[in-house]
Amino acid sequence: MSTSTAPSGSPHRLGPETEGSPWAAGGSALAGVLMVLYGVLGVLQGIAGIAKNDVYGNVGDYVFKLDTTAWGWIHLILGAIVLAAGFGIFKGALWARSVGVALATLTVIANFMWLPYYPVWAIIGIALGVFVIWALCTDRFGAAA
Repeated sequence: MSTSTAPSGSPHRLGPETEGSPWAAGGSALAGVLMVLYGVLGVLQGIAGIAKNDVYGNVGDYVFKLDTTAWGWIHLILGAIVLAAGFGIFKGALWARSVGVALATLTVIANFMWLPYYPVWAIIGIALGVFVIWALCTDRFGAAA
């Protein structure tokens, strides 16, 4: 029985069946960039909602109606955690990929609930969240590999 060794500094790969897609690796790097960008924008969005309660319009009777200050805190906290996980993606940390998938799922849900306030931005956030989930789940070796 022979064993295969990988060059030093690279992850051990057994063959083509275990190699990740270059598209997925590029997608994972883009997911990290999007997470950092979304984190920064989430923090700014949160600050705007907290600082001035009338920045976002009132929507009347909506099932998920929250005070805009509450939405500000949700976006601020979620944005800060997404920002940290985005930097972790750049480091190639496995925890960051796992946390990134969970956070992207939460941001998709939050953006769905945010639809009546800013529908276009919410739809863009949902689409980006779905892409981040796909990218982090399909790249087997992380962005640093």
